[in-house]
Amino acid sequence: MLPLRDDQSTRSFPIITLLLILANVAVFAGWQLRVGLEDSVAMAGFLPEELTTKSSTTWYYIFTSMFMHGGWMHLIGNMWFLWIFGRNVEDNCGAIRYLLFYLLCGVAATLSFTIVDPHSKIPLVGASGAISGVLGAYLLHHPRARVLTVVPLGPFIRLMEIPAWMFFLVWIGLQIGSQILASRTHGVQTSGVAYAAHIGGFLAGMFFVSIFEKGRDSGRRRA
Repeated sequence: MLPLRDDQSTRSFPIITLLLILANVAVFAGWQLRVGLEDSVAMAGFLPEELTTKSSTTWYYIFTSMFMHGGWMHLIGNMWFLWIFGRNVEDNCGAIRYLLFYLLCGVAATLSFTIVDPHSKIPLVGASGAISGVLGAYLLHHPRARVLTVVPLGPFIRLMEIPAWMFFLVWIGLQIGSQILASRTHGVQTSGVAYAAHIGGFLAGMFFVSIFEKGRDSGRRRA
């Protein structure tokens, strides 16, 4: 499923969401493509095995890997989700708290993947773990929001406006199902997608958003 837009307005300009998108694009287009994707991932991607054996010297790769991607489609897909759902979460939290929330979700997602596959020698890159946290927060804040979604139905594709809770129920269900399948077929290393990071980030977002959201006296609106 591909979301196209939601029906939730914001009261403030999503400056942090926009800056995060620009930062990810700048790292990919301005550094990774210049250095080379394979070389850049080897230089600044996160390796679970290194954290479990040399944690004192490799923890900062958790943060560098959050702003790196494996290709244009990986980048565009992540940034699209961040733009659609991040704006309202930023509006709920406020700029600085939203930034801290985003980074914390990214850390939680990376550590979740490390717990599932602590000896992985394949570098982990991408903002999807942190963005999964944004999705979890959006679900709690706007469960009844309407999301215009491209839905594949067999050989056909339909545009459907579905409630956010349904969109995210299907999304997290796919992540959990894919992770179970990958674990059973020993595909954690070879699937190319860190489903455990998505699940961990999503759950972290649902947990941490209550800490970082604005107080009730701010007039926060729920869908």
